[in-house]
Amino acid sequence: MAGIVVGKGGGVTKFDIGDEVYGNIQDFNAEGKLKQLGTLAEFIVVEESLVATKPKNISFEEAASLPLAVQTAVEGFKTAGFKEGQTVFVVGGAGGVGTLVVQLAKHMYGASHVVATCSTPKVEFVKSLGADEVVDYTKTRYEDIEEKYDFLYDTIGDCKNSFVVAKDEAPIVDITWPPSHPRAVYSSLTVSGDDLEKLRPYLESGKLKALIDPTGPYTFGDVIEAFRHLETGRAKGKVVIFPFPSHHLPSCVPSESKNKITSEMFPQKLSAPSPTLNAVE
Repeated sequence: MAGIVVGKGGGVTKFDIGDEVYGNIQDFNAEGKLKQLGTLAEFIVVEESLVATKPKNISFEEAASLPLAVQTAVEGFKTAGFKEGQTVFVVGGAGGVGTLVVQLAKHMYGASHVVATCSTPKVEFVKSLGADEVVDYTKTRYEDIEEKYDFLYDTIGDCKNSFVVAKDEAPIVDITWPPSHPRAVYSSLTVSGDDLEKLRPYLESGKLKALIDPTGPYTFGDVIEAFRHLETGRAKGKVVIFPFPSHHLPSCVPSESKNKITSEMFPQKLSAPSPTLNAVE
């Protein structure tokens, strides 16, 4: 989600009313019961530790598309113990996570050679992200690829087939559960606002770009259509849903009817970042 802080609890110290923030509010590793699942709403309550300051050069729609996907992408490199100068083969380079994996590999982690797969219409798009080589999976089989790579990053759950491009001892990361090959290691994500803050220089410099599927953003009235498009498996980038366009943002100071949250009720939380823009997986 991404939005404007319209209220905060007494224990909140990192943000003030009017701040523009973004983040993934779903911490599956949090102690106790999850406080919120999903952000399909105009107003939400969120732990301040889960959000970060929105980079000024990106829109709310772009910001909302990033947290879940970029945190997932980063975690894969951590899981693999990836080192600068190594080569990487990305399966699904045009998807919501794959587009970020390609960019991170090239511009943040210092991969010496980045190869990614996609379908024919998306080849030039994936090259533009920084891939040194793009494999059109409609024309080339994994078995036909002679080069072997230091790291196989599978974003679509096809490692039962793609494993053949990895070197014998190379790590294989699969972000789908369960991994479809015994050598593959499942990688999820760490939910943290601090991790998003570390990415801000790459976003503000343009080295890391948010990519929204061109069919969107979708409005609340088109939520079903947004999920329908996602389920085709043909989305390019992230599918974003928003309650209202950025140029129609509400005032950051809520009316009494909107702001029912008090510091006594939620001392450690931000109340109702708005608008809540939603990047669905």
